Amino acid sequence: MTLEKTGARGQFVKVRTENGFQPSERWRITRNVLVIGVAFMVHFTAFMGATNLQSSINADDSLGTFTLASVYGSLIFSNIFLPTLIMSWLGSKWTISLSILAYVPFMAAQFYPKFYTMIPAGLLVGIGGGPLWCAKCTYLTVVAEAYATLSDVTADILVTRFFGVFFMFYQMAQVWGNLISSAVLSYGIEAVQANTTLNSSIVAEACGANFCGATSDTSDSPKLERPPEERIHLISGIYLCCMIVASLIVAFAVDSLTRYDRGRSGSAAGQSGCKLLAVTLKLLKERNQILILPIIIFIGAEQAFLFADYNASFVSCAWGINNIGYVMICFGVTNAIAALGTGSMMKLTGRRSLMAFAFCLHIGILCFLLQWKPTAEQNFIFFLMSGLWGLCDAMWLVQVNALSGLLFPGKEEAAYSNFRLWESTGSVITYAYSPYLCTHMKLYFLIGILCLGMIGYGIIEWTGKAIRSIPEMKPDFELVANNEANDASKF
Repeated sequence: MTLEKTGARGQFVKVRTENGFQPSERWRITRNVLVIGVAFMVHFTAFMGATNLQSSINADDSLGTFTLASVYGSLIFSNIFLPTLIMSWLGSKWTISLSILAYVPFMAAQFYPKFYTMIPAGLLVGIGGGPLWCAKCTYLTVVAEAYATLSDVTADILVTRFFGVFFMFYQMAQVWGNLISSAVLSYGIEAVQANTTLNSSIVAEACGANFCGATSDTSDSPKLERPPEERIHLISGIYLCCMIVASLIVAFAVDSLTRYDRGRSGSAAGQSGCKLLAVTLKLLKERNQILILPIIIFIGAEQAFLFADYNASFVSCAWGINNIGYVMICFGVTNAIAALGTGSMMKLTGRRSLMAFAFCLHIGILCFLLQWKPTAEQNFIFFLMSGLWGLCDAMWLVQVNALSGLLFPGKEEAAYSNFRLWESTGSVITYAYSPYLCTHMKLYFLIGILCLGMIGYGIIEWTGKAIRSIPEMKPDFELVANNEANDASKF
């Protein structure tokens, strides 16, 4: 199989060989990216929808919050020990497909939420999450490099563009997951709550930045009561089916990554378990990896704050549990649109401008939340804050994910394993202290880590490391013969 430049536009086209490749490999790469995005959207429709409700529907003894802490705690272990090892055994495609199934017990545990069911299920989610996200990131990076050899677009722009498309689908999961939960929980709820409205002045003082969990004055509020069991079971059943469907989508509709082998051995090929662990930890010796850690930790912390503390302290406390889904839909829509647009905006403005804009906007949001006294009558502000948060989160995710791959070419597995490791660290720290601190203390923590993260990122840009790490020459690209790819896809 060879590539030749032909035609008036000088584009690369494939020469048909005895193995019979399809006419347009670029479309096949694009299809794989889209299918992975759809699969993650279906899967995280379930997981995000359930996660957003944990701090409210499983509020007794902070069961929901501790479950989320167990998820991200085991995700730290998973990101250290498992991604490179599992991917060397299964390959990226089957790592994604099988890792999705590790989330199924978590959803099944929602039918009987106790510490001895929820915590082990949360731990299993974390174990599957490390390989899942690392395999996804590696797959997108490698196919972007392959696509770059077939087009006039550079690899760094394509990596950002593919991540943008992926996160558009990923964040749309917020829309569908929360639409399902809100539709089920809100049905007939208005009549029940008609005579249980709290005094606005009491809510304004007890909720928001002043909220302190079980010690808040609204702890006995009907707004914070657990919804009927049959509704929770209906939601959990729908979510359970979504996860199984997502795993099947990847298994049957995504090409094996061996199809785009360029002789790339990666950072994990042919190594023992201990050496694979060393590959991941060795990257921590890199100066750029140390500098980018604070912003990665912030990404995990800000997501955990939104899903647990914003939902509980602001939305659930001041407006009601049944409205959490609607507010998170706004977050999902803006996040998806921003993720898709970030790739195009980077081409026009550059990464530095986008990162600076995200920093200023997110600092503004955090400062506003410190001063805001939420009440049910201010429903527009609930949506505005979640929407702006989604805009910031999309820029953080797309830009920092892409930057992680570009800073360490040829070490994508280790780079993305470290990304998920420290993102998970930020999340588990946030979930762990959530039951014990008031919301204003959590907001101050986010402001501090965000400022530290931008300092580290600024040093990377100032020293030019993010530019010099991008290869100037396009890598050689070799399509593996169809019979090899088909054999791999049958595994």
